[in-house]
Amino acid sequence: MREIDLLTQFNLTSNEASIYYALLTNGSLNGYQIAKITGISRSNTYNSLAALVEKGCAYKIDGESTLYSPLSIEEFCSNRIRSLESAKNELAELIPQGTESEQEYVTVTGAEHIRNKISNMIADTDKRIYMSLPHDVLDVFRDDILKIAAKNIKVVLITDRYEVIAGITVFISDEPIVQVRIISDSAKVLTGDFDGPSCLYSEKKNLVELIKDSIKNEMTLIELKKNKTL
Repeated sequence: MREIDLLTQFNLTSNEASIYYALLTNGSLNGYQIAKITGISRSNTYNSLAALVEKGCAYKIDGESTLYSPLSIEEFCSNRIRSLESAKNELAELIPQGTESEQEYVTVTGAEHIRNKISNMIADTDKRIYMSLPHDVLDVFRDDILKIAAKNIKVVLITDRYEVIAGITVFISDEPIVQVRIISDSAKVLTGDFDGPSCLYSEKKNLVELIKDSIKNEMTLIELKKNKTL
């Protein structure tokens, strides 16, 4: 069940996620009711309920029959994200930074990891980013791109469907774009297939310059074709 799979990404076991989901969809329940709805044994149900209360997913309501009331999904997720953000900041202070060096050629495998790498490249851009993306891939990262454009970061985009985006320079290719090519701050590059199986990421200057020249040549060609048709 997709909802349960997503909840387990927030540090819940499968049983805890199933019980939390039951509370969210049914409202306040006692342990017996939850065990009956979920099919989880009574002993495991009460152990999981205790864990959910400790993790801030549910409130315990004492009475003639002890009830458990769920925290809203929005509040629970926000609390968890805020806690992780705080832990991230603390780790950044505690863990010593290694010596800055060019990364070798790194293969990023799998659609999810490729998506995360592209999102991080966009978010970490300080001055400028050049991107050649198929239109369907552009839609995936549209919000990320708009966020950095709003910070007056230079964004130059090549895509294969007519697109007007305020604050962004857009070139329209008359040929379908198959591969993703991204250069961030003239220092980081990613190229390959968005849906996998893999993309190549590097901070090596020779690859950065190679892909930069490739993108510049494509923009020049698009402009020449455009002027020829006018």
